[in-house]
Parts: sequence; C-alpha cells; structure tokens
Amino acid sequence: MKKKYIISIDQSTQGTKALLFDETGMLLNRSDLAHAQIVNEKGWVSHDLNEIYANTIQAVKQVIETAGKTGGHNIGHIEKSEIAALGISNQRETTAMWDRSTGEPLAHAVVWQCGRAESIGTEIAAAGHAEQVRQKTGIPLSGYFPACKMAWLLRNTKGAQQKADEGSLALGTMDSWLVYKLTGGRSFRTDYSNASRTQLFHLKTLGWDPDLCALFGLPMDALAEIADSNSCFGYTDFEGYLDEPIPIMGVLGDSHGALFGQGCIRPGMVKATYGTGSSLMMNIGKEPITSSHGVVTSVAWGMDGEVTYCLEGNLNYTGAVISWLKNDLKLIDSAKDTQTEAYAANPEDTTYLVPAFTGLGAPYWDAAAKAAIVGITRMTGKAEIIKAALECIAYQITDLVLAMEKDTKTPISQIRVDGGPSRNTYLMQFQSDLLAKEVCVPHAEELSGIGAAYAAGIAAGIYDRKRLFENSAFTVYHPDMEDAVREKKWNGWQEAVGQVLTKK
Repeated sequence: MKKKYIISIDQSTQGTKALLFDETGMLLNRSDLAHAQIVNEKGWVSHDLNEIYANTIQAVKQVIETAGKTGGHNIGHIEKSEIAALGISNQRETTAMWDRSTGEPLAHAVVWQCGRAESIGTEIAAAGHAEQVRQKTGIPLSGYFPACKMAWLLRNTKGAQQKADEGSLALGTMDSWLVYKLTGGRSFRTDYSNASRTQLFHLKTLGWDPDLCALFGLPMDALAEIADSNSCFGYTDFEGYLDEPIPIMGVLGDSHGALFGQGCIRPGMVKATYGTGSSLMMNIGKEPITSSHGVVTSVAWGMDGEVTYCLEGNLNYTGAVISWLKNDLKLIDSAKDTQTEAYAANPEDTTYLVPAFTGLGAPYWDAAAKAAIVGITRMTGKAEIIKAALECIAYQITDLVLAMEKDTKTPISQIRVDGGPSRNTYLMQFQSDLLAKEVCVPHAEELSGIGAAYAAGIAAGIYDRKRLFENSAFTVYHPDMEDAVREKKWNGWQEAVGQVLTKK
C-alpha cells in the first residue's frame, strides 16, 4: 500500500496537537489535547513531561482514527500503513531533565516563561562572562534560555548530580524528550534550530561548546546529539499503535517551523508568529549576523548538510495579554471580543499598555521592568483598555522589525504572519499601518506544524519542495494610516516603554 500521509506533532505551551497531511501537503485533520499549566506560589511555571508524552500518543491515535469524520475532508478511513513519516515542532526554551537509564523525568519541565533561573544568568554576568556567551551563541545572557534552566535543575533537583556523575542524566528541550520517548530511548537527538536556542551552541563551530557547558556547570554527555532538521531522528510505532515503525524525519523549533512553513526560504524574508508569546524571525542566509540592536542570531534550520541562519526577537506577552484580559480582568468573554471592542473604542484615545509582566524581552532585555498602563484620560473606558492591550502586540512586533532592518541594513517590504491573533482583522490592519508594510496572513493554519510536516515529507520523498511553496495563498493587508498619525502613535509607545525601563 502506498505511503502518502504525513503526521506532524506540534507540542506547544498550552497543549499538544497531532496534524494529518495528505500527499499534496494539505492539512486533513487535527487532534488537540491540553496539558496542565503548573504554577506555584512563586510564579514558577512547569509542565508534566509524562502528561505531555501521554497526550502525544493519544493525539496521534485520535488524528488517525477520526480522519474523514472531522474537518470536512471526504477522505474516508485511512490505513495506518499509509503513513510515511513523522515531523515534530515544539515549544523551544522549555527545558526537560530525565534519567536516560529509565526514561523517567527527574523533575517537571521548566517552561520558557518561567523566570526561576534568572539568578544564574546574573551570577555568570557578574563574573564577567556575558559578552563571551553572546559572541559564541548570538544570544544575550538570560535566564530565559535553557542553559540557565538546565543549571537550575541540576543544582536544585535531588539526585540529579548523582545521575550526572553516573552518566545517565539527560538534559534537553522538548523535541529531544519526545524523540527519546517515541523511539523507546534508542535516540537522544535534537536539531540545529533547537540547539541554537539553548545558549550552549556555538554558531560558528555548529556544536556544543565545551567552555560554555563548563561555565554553566553542565556535563556535555547529558546533551543530545545535534542533527540536521530533516534527518532521520529514529523510528517510532507510537507505543505499538502502528503495525510497523515510521521514521521521524523532520524536527524544528516552533518558530523555525513556522518560518519554513511560511515559505520564508530566501534571505530577507520575514515571518511573525503570534502565540502566547510571539516570535519575529528573518532568514539571513548562510552567514550569521551579530545583532547590535537587541535581537538575537540563531540557526533557522540545518538541512541536507547546510545551515541557514536567522535573526529573531522574542516577546513574552502577546497572546498572553489577551488571556489576561479574559481570565484575570474579566473584560472579555473570548479572544474574539477584542476585535469588536477595538473597533468600538475611541480612535483618539492615548492609552498604552506595556505588558512587562515578567520583564521585557527583545529588543530591550530588561528583566526588572514592570507592566504599566499609561496615558489614561477621563474618557478612557473598557473598550479603550482592550484596544490598548491588543495594540501592544503590534507595537512590540514593530520594535523587532525596526531592529532587524538596522542590523541587516535592509528594508523589509513584507511580513508573513501566523498564529491565532493573526485572524484578528483590527490587529492585522493596525500592524500593517504601524509598519507601513504589507502583512500577509496565510489561508493555511498551524504553520509550525506545517513546517515540520513539510520538512519530514520532503525528506521522505512525499513532497516536492518547489511545488509546496508555490501553492501558498494569503490575505494581504496594506498600510492605510497617515504618516503623521503613525509617527504620533509610535512616539507615544516609545514614551510609554521608557516609563517602565530600569535600564536607561
């Protein structure tokens, strides 16, 4: 029987999705399972690794067994033997630790949003190593990245150091955890995109850096083998669900997956992924560029023995601001309400929300900054607060676009966007107006998972790379704001951010 389907797992902050694609790259079906957000009294954010793995297995079973019954695609029953390969995209900086001899976690995963490891970054910076870290990794020293999180786990988890001494400790990002578990412990690998975000990876040597590992107190033998993003990471039958194992052929960090899925395969192409947090990423080609404007340099992907680099800026609170409006302030019943309220709000209102709930990420990198609402007048009401919360997403993305233009000395004419908030017409038009650039929203959804599926499908010989990207379709927003209005609004944002910064 012909193998013609690709499964992609998108393991994200809020849950795990299994996606089923046909031989043309069309998304046929999806299955979603949420996992618990474990937040303690200190505000530390954790995930249960075993829960995520169990959800991964269950989601794959569901996406196969419900194929043809959901999503409107009349494909009928599919045979498990028709599945050719698996791709994985994952939340990136979330950090896992487990025992390689048993496959059991030694602690909950430390989620990318969690700031518990910031003191380790401060400690290393105080010892004078911050610039060394940035020069080698392209990333400013921060507790946001896995190196600090790994060091924190090793220092604070009972029995972890003993496992390290015995050589049975595993430290990795979520992709390496899933690859390890899905292959029954036979493969402990990560791809270039995920490795480049750990702050342990040398951008020029393209491997783990011994000096950096020593600096963070981490044993190199606890780290995964680094492989091309479209290589074979091992084989899985999903705990015996499939009659014969299939190869894991594509692994990408979620933002990198979206860059590939958006077809940003040439230097200068840019995409923004709007999620709980957001990522703006620019393909910069075969040579790294060191940023001097607050964004970071990473590896977009490694494919067929060749590495492509990218510039990236990360924002902690974008979609999470909408969740804050809904769950904490009770100002909206659903995310969709933000669009209605923003259109209804007074367009002349001067309110700005600076969402520094856990500090500010790129391009400011101020962990001590506090969130603030500024510019309120007597006429500011519920709709204006909601509008300010929605608009802060676009302002933050604009910060990053401007930084990348300065670093590359290249004007950007268009950005491609994805994620839930990209369906908000008010936000997308405002984003285009602020940037004075085209904003392109693909008709396809699940771009992170699509990128991993495309990488796997191309590697497995199911997809033709050129044909895949030629068929992409978009809704395009064009700027429609007067220059004077844009400048006034932008100046107001800069003044608002200036009020919360502790690093002047």
